[in-house]
Amino acid sequence: MVSRLLSPDELEAALRRIGAERYHNLHPFHRLLHDGQLNRGQVQAWALNRYYYQSRIPLKDAAFMSRVEDPALRREWRRRLEDHDGTEPGAGGIARWLVLTDGLGLDRADVEAGRGILPATRFAVDAYVRYVRDMPLLQAVASSLTELFSPNIISERVEGMLRHYDFISPRTLQYFSHRLEQAPRDSDFALDFVKREARTPEQQEQVLEALRFKCDVLWAQLDALHHAYVAPGLIPPGGFRPE
Repeated sequence: MVSRLLSPDELEAALRRIGAERYHNLHPFHRLLHDGQLNRGQVQAWALNRYYYQSRIPLKDAAFMSRVEDPALRREWRRRLEDHDGTEPGAGGIARWLVLTDGLGLDRADVEAGRGILPATRFAVDAYVRYVRDMPLLQAVASSLTELFSPNIISERVEGMLRHYDFISPRTLQYFSHRLEQAPRDSDFALDFVKREARTPEQQEQVLEALRFKCDVLWAQLDALHHAYVAPGLIPPGGFRPE
């Protein structure tokens, strides 16, 4: 618990400690993915389930914007919608993620319909959308701060997957090259916002708790994948079954 008002630098340090301890790059499933220890079906399962998370991000951001009265904040946040939805059909992060699932041989109609998504993936992602929709704006912004840590995991993922998997190509991983530019921009804005707007110890604790929650959302998705497709390998009814 935050027992006294932290300086902005102290608050940032506390946020970064959470990332160092809880960000999902530490999850065993990610270690297997990046180190080339998964088979094609397991990588398919990861890409399929992650698509559900990607597809909900614009819904989350639109819900957030619907509550924002400050035009400057809306303008800033609108860029996130454009990043994922694109400004025209076939552009944006969601379209680029579908290039990955296409390249892995998944049926696009099934991916877009969410067929085969693990129940725990759906529950975790939907909980994140509700959190951003319902919680105070300060916590909603703070929950996006996992982007502080994403450039490192993206670089590691791209390098590892290109090295280890012959069914992966630079084209199929094009989503990540764009995020290397977008994520730092978004996280810099969100970090400045929470450092400025968290003005009491209680608010600072809420900011820290929001980041912990988002780390849990990401971790839970990988727990589900590991349980279903690695060990003990119990795929739930309706879950994607690799060929």
